[in-house]
Amino acid sequence: MKRSLTLRLVTFGLLVASLLVLAACGAGGAAESDTADATGEFTCPEPDPRVEVTSSELNLFVWTEYIPTEMIDCFEQAYDIKVNTNEFSSNEEMYAKLSAGNTSYDLAQPTDQLVSLMVRQNVIEKLDASKLPVLANFSPSFLNQPFDPNNDYTIPYQGGMDAIVVNGAAVESTPAAFADLWKDEYAGRLVMVDDARTIIGATLLTLGYDINTTDEAQLEEAKASLATLVSNVKIFDSDSPKTALIAGDADLGIVWTGEARLAKDEVETIEFIYPSEGAVIWQDNWAIPTGAPHPDAAYAWLNYINQPELFWTTMRDFPYINPNQASLDYAQGNQPELYAKYMESNITNVPADAIAAAHRIEDVGEATVLYDRIWTEVKGQ
Repeated sequence: MKRSLTLRLVTFGLLVASLLVLAACGAGGAAESDTADATGEFTCPEPDPRVEVTSSELNLFVWTEYIPTEMIDCFEQAYDIKVNTNEFSSNEEMYAKLSAGNTSYDLAQPTDQLVSLMVRQNVIEKLDASKLPVLANFSPSFLNQPFDPNNDYTIPYQGGMDAIVVNGAAVESTPAAFADLWKDEYAGRLVMVDDARTIIGATLLTLGYDINTTDEAQLEEAKASLATLVSNVKIFDSDSPKTALIAGDADLGIVWTGEARLAKDEVETIEFIYPSEGAVIWQDNWAIPTGAPHPDAAYAWLNYINQPELFWTTMRDFPYINPNQASLDYAQGNQPELYAKYMESNITNVPADAIAAAHRIEDVGEATVLYDRIWTEVKGQ
């Protein structure tokens, strides 16, 4: 799921996931060449290991504004490969394009609930683990997940939570549950991610149902309930929901971890509330689409960007939960203020009880059609 974020050029927000629990070893890499950014000189690490590549370009299909500039610049410099990016704003958009047989992409970023579906439909191809020594950098907590038990098809990118964001200075009564968002006092004040599974899922939780139910009667009940919530929603936004919060156009709602963290960096009174029903937990991943034209460049990219001296820039710019333990260790020793800020935040350093209570969205098979129909009809009313 995503996290459309404006690139931050100051050091903030390290995303550790001591709670999604990180523990892996670091990777090396001697710093040699430099590339400049707005903060000064950034030192690009040498590839470690350097992968043999004959391709001259790499085509990425990624979430909007989700890749630090340095990752692309340094990779292009290290391998003399041109990186082309195409962005999407929803899993549905990404899946539709890839499942239609688009074979121009070398890497895509599916969220966990889509992985098993894409595997079944041969939309993504099996990875060669022998070409991914970088797997040693990841916390075991992010590997071997139920949606890809042996990481045969994916490797982690970032994780996060969908929970309640609220500006305490603007809201008299702070919500403690998803169900509270239906209160009349919040009419016209909510910002919601434009994500069917997240918002329908939160609605199902308020009714006491499983977030992945395929029961049509339960889904119809959720539809009726969600229809009453729409009048409270000021804006559905999956590109930059933090913008409405920062501007004061919305005072509370349901957003992703990174958006809440960036909003709080701008407005101190913004808080992230883990609802009593349990938040939604997710993980974004890298996968190679079937028929990718430059698989050698894809493996080079995956190994290079996950080097700790480079991946920490993702933590700086996109404060989600970081699965790369080696980069967290690097940040602790080399970016101590960034690391400390992460540790002090309940947004990026998620409380253990919130992790334990969280719900993961899964593939619901043919019931996906029901979710899509409900979302279209409710938003169109």
